[in-house]
Amino acid sequence: GDTPYKLIECDYRCIKAETAKLHLRNNSGEKAYKCNECDYSCKQNSHLKRHLQSHSGEKPYMCSECSYSCTQNAKLKVHMRAHTGEKPYVCSECSYRCTTTERLTLHMRTHSGEKPYKCSECDYSCAQRSSLNSHMRVHSGEKPYKCSKCDYSSKQVFNLKQHMRTHTNMKPYKCCDCDYRCTTAGALKLHMRTHSGEKPYKCSDCDYRCTTTGALTLHMRTHSGEKPYKCTECDYRCTNAGALKRHMQTHLTEKPYKCSDCDYRCKTTRALKLHMRTHSGEKPYKCSDCDYRCTTAGALKLHVRTHSGKKPYQCYECGYSCKQRNRLKQHMRTHSSEKRYRCSE
Repeated sequence: GDTPYKLIECDYRCIKAETAKLHLRNNSGEKAYKCNECDYSCKQNSHLKRHLQSHSGEKPYMCSECSYSCTQNAKLKVHMRAHTGEKPYVCSECSYRCTTTERLTLHMRTHSGEKPYKCSECDYSCAQRSSLNSHMRVHSGEKPYKCSKCDYSSKQVFNLKQHMRTHTNMKPYKCCDCDYRCTTAGALKLHMRTHSGEKPYKCSDCDYRCTTTGALTLHMRTHSGEKPYKCTECDYRCTNAGALKRHMQTHLTEKPYKCSDCDYRCKTTRALKLHMRTHSGEKPYKCSDCDYRCTTAGALKLHVRTHSGKKPYQCYECGYSCKQRNRLKQHMRTHSSEKRYRCSE
């Protein structure tokens, strides 16, 4: 048919003048449509109309199966796949299927290793913008998700959902090999590795293996020397949030948690829980190679090394290696000539 509008900048042809103008804007980068409520601007009037719904709160597209509503028909179509189970997008490398092209793009990065989102504060990079947003809270300390029942706050909404189960005492996931119960399927999956001995994550720099990606990330910092967590009260820095939380207790004098069976007091519920096992005799962690049982996962981890002979802590000054971190620290003083304990006489 006739295409009376031909652009001199390129070979593009079209029937309508408005279509020609839109094509020019797309190539020029011009954003002629501007929102009166904020700084948003765009190239097409239809995009501006959709954006304005974010200010009005209008969600005209409603799901017929549940209470979900949204601003765009395309979003509703994607949502309906949650009810139908339809997953039209298939990975060409594995059997993964999903509901949107965006999710498939993110998944493909697990094969390509692409990590386009980079932290401006450290060397961290990741495959998803949401992961970068979560990571940035490590530097800012921001915890926007707050519990309505107590003072708990978290960096991710997922962690808040898990925390809320501590108020309801709901632990729907149960181990089939012991009495362990937990709040999430992920926690149960990790726990089962204490029975199976499975350690799927391996360090690329040494023989270290572990049960979680988080543990591997922490371990890699022993090679890189990275310590992203910093105390606000002193110069202390560390590799993980748990260590920082424990350190912060050294600045507190209050010990609000008290044992009901003796005079023991402590600063955290975790410490009290471990202490109570000295009264109950509970030893939930069991060695799969012998009859040894203990009160903590850390103690079991150390014991298992008596069977494997593994010595993961290595001195970078000489060939010394050992099974425990504190013994490596003691050994390192032989190189630094540090004498920690001095006679008062």
